[in-house]
Amino acid sequence: MPPAQVMTYAIAGCSEHSGNYIPENILVDVPQDPSSRWSGAQQLPTAKQWILLKLETLSVVKHPCNMREFRVYVGLNPHHMVQALHTQLKDDTIYETFPLKHVNSEGMCFPTQFIKIVPVSAHGLSFHISIWYVSVSGITDPSYVDNIRSRYEEYRETVVLRHVLKHLRQRRLLTPYQNILTRSNIQVEHPVVTALHSSFVLQGNWTDSEALLSEASSAGLFDAYIQYCQPHSQWKRLHGVDADGDAPSKRGGHAMALDSENGLIYLLGGWDGQKSLDDFWVYDVNAERWRVISHSTSLEKNGPVARSCHKMVYDTKSSCIYLLGRLGDGDILKPDDHQELLRRAGEIPDGSRPTPYCSEFYRYHTRRLDGGKWDLLTFDTASCGGPPLIFDHQMVMDCEAQILYVFGGRVVDGDWDSPKYSGLYSYNVRTSKWKLLQPQSILSMTSTVGHSMVLDQMTHTLFIFAGQREDKFLSDMYAYDIATNTVTELFSNFSASGGPDACFTQRAIIDGRLKEIYVFCGLTRSQPTCALTSLRADTPNWIYQYTHPSRPGKWTKILPETIQEGGEPVEVPLPRYAHQVVYDEGTKHVFMHGGNAGEVSALAEEIETEGEGSGDEDRPRKVLKETRLDDFWTMKLLRAAPEEIIRRAKYQIRQQQFREMCEEQPPVKALRFLQTEVSAVVDHSNPEETSIFRALLGHLFSTPITTDDGSTESASTPKGTTTYLLEEPPKKRPRSNTPDEAWTSRLDDEDDDEIPDASTSATITSSGQKRRHAVLSLEEDPEETALRDAPTKPLSLERFRQRTEVFESLLQFVGEDGKQPMGSLLDMVDAEDGI
Repeated sequence: MPPAQVMTYAIAGCSEHSGNYIPENILVDVPQDPSSRWSGAQQLPTAKQWILLKLETLSVVKHPCNMREFRVYVGLNPHHMVQALHTQLKDDTIYETFPLKHVNSEGMCFPTQFIKIVPVSAHGLSFHISIWYVSVSGITDPSYVDNIRSRYEEYRETVVLRHVLKHLRQRRLLTPYQNILTRSNIQVEHPVVTALHSSFVLQGNWTDSEALLSEASSAGLFDAYIQYCQPHSQWKRLHGVDADGDAPSKRGGHAMALDSENGLIYLLGGWDGQKSLDDFWVYDVNAERWRVISHSTSLEKNGPVARSCHKMVYDTKSSCIYLLGRLGDGDILKPDDHQELLRRAGEIPDGSRPTPYCSEFYRYHTRRLDGGKWDLLTFDTASCGGPPLIFDHQMVMDCEAQILYVFGGRVVDGDWDSPKYSGLYSYNVRTSKWKLLQPQSILSMTSTVGHSMVLDQMTHTLFIFAGQREDKFLSDMYAYDIATNTVTELFSNFSASGGPDACFTQRAIIDGRLKEIYVFCGLTRSQPTCALTSLRADTPNWIYQYTHPSRPGKWTKILPETIQEGGEPVEVPLPRYAHQVVYDEGTKHVFMHGGNAGEVSALAEEIETEGEGSGDEDRPRKVLKETRLDDFWTMKLLRAAPEEIIRRAKYQIRQQQFREMCEEQPPVKALRFLQTEVSAVVDHSNPEETSIFRALLGHLFSTPITTDDGSTESASTPKGTTTYLLEEPPKKRPRSNTPDEAWTSRLDDEDDDEIPDASTSATITSSGQKRRHAVLSLEEDPEETALRDAPTKPLSLERFRQRTEVFESLLQFVGEDGKQPMGSLLDMVDAEDGI
């Protein structure tokens, strides 16, 4: 990509300006001159104001710059523009630079020639909007921009043609559909899907249609749908111990890191309810065995002292573990006491200048020549441009780039009455340098404690969400783009968007290949304004799925596995917080250890005795006590198998086959097909599927049958009469999950006294007036005639509509890349600035 440069522009238009404050004033940067600005003639929000810039050359715009809240729109012409920015300016004299959106939702870069700035609000109610100076930078290299424009125009042409082709096929215009396909080099869908449309909709070949489902599955067309099915969790408790029969004790606030290549999980420290720990363990996943590396790292050379609420990450390139942060037993002491504690432990030499709270930064070598050794990389990261001493922060590592990222956490400085929180830092392993990152964002991230942060290494994006600030539990979510140093707010409250409750010390892991984040919820509040915290007995785990990191994704609960094959209840982990979770992306297994199960009722050690002479016996006293856990679990997600998707699709195909048999075959034959072939693909444990199955029988008895002499009769009435067993035949066209309703050409909002007139494609109302609502006759196309066997009757309009609706319902199982585009061409008419 060529470098960006400052671009020249002209004023193409604006709303009414005030006095001599003309829009051309923003072309020059004269901050000392009060008159060198553009000002609107009226105050917001009563008047909509704007200013339109035209670049001298077509460019890929990346940055404009100096009002308070405003929006920026870009486009190739001033009448069709897209929003590229919505942000705010600070009320000061410092220049601010904002990156403009220059890539659409499909990842396609687009060129720009017009820029429209629309003020939304001023810094004061009594002020008119003013813009002092705007500078625009971007890429103007002719060869690069011409290539971008050519690709973008080709992309737009392809999108339009695919929508047109979809519309033509839906309207039974197969001849022009084939003509366009022949003359273009685009593919509207996967060839298997095209074959399914021909076999199912045009030919009614049920056997071939079902066979094509297996071909679609083999081609991977169902993979995306399977991934988005609501998953079930399958937990298994791990009981591995070391050679002496030992395993890590009960604890919370410990740290874990995974070496996925060698199947090793490292665990260090934590809090057992009485003291901080400094034992160091490793679990061999393949051997299913723990091994203690050190009973006390405090006694190791350069080893870390006991701690909790710290973080560890594993570097796959160097096979090293990095450790940062702590909440230790001495951190709640006064600074002088803490200094003496460190001196006695040999952490700092006698006579050194007091440093009350030092943030040590460690590295542990897991193998090679230095295997088993600790390095004290930094005695105090704050003195080297890094974060201060913190706990309950988050740390992730980009192993390819050799950079660590640390965000948030509460600062340990001895002042527990006034909480302070850390920011976003990076550490370059190659240069051993810390850097405070200050993102340029629409809304700056709020520093928190007990939050979650994961790294999508494929898109170089940090996802940061939830946690606690002061006394408030949060449910916000941000995406930080490392390459552009920008932050996008995905959710201000994901609980209101179908996500988890706001919680503290929830644990999150990411699968960048699947674009999924798995969240294991922690401590929540029973009421948003309640100070008490709680652990729900049914605390769900969640999955967050996204297609692009800068756009809000979808939250889905992970359903529990409740019953084993033998009918026995499944053992699952207790709800908890302050636990630790790691994820092996290769095997798709989650590993979880320990945590705090919250306050539970327990027997006190003392025995409370009633007063003398009362006659009551001694009784144990019930108290509330926090429970630390030492259980170790592995989990994998269970999703729908391809065979299950094929079964669901077959169920829809056979429903349509049954409907047509009711109209063309003897009732006994149709009933036998329902009881055997349709029933064979029904999940009879699914209430929705069984309800639809039962409703199909009513369709059999309400369908008129055409006799040999051309008359019609019901399946259960004497020959020569036409009647329905139901009180009234259904009038609305059914959705895909309501096959018992009759198929009709009526619109849902038509009056009951309107009667279709087939000869005019119109509707005759009770007043005798005709209202046309069909532009096309939708008669059989010559392409259909060529496909149809000679003795087969032409496909009726209603039959074509039925099959088309079922076909498009089957497309729900096909991924976006394999099927016709989503949405309707007709909806573009109703869109803002549409056709």
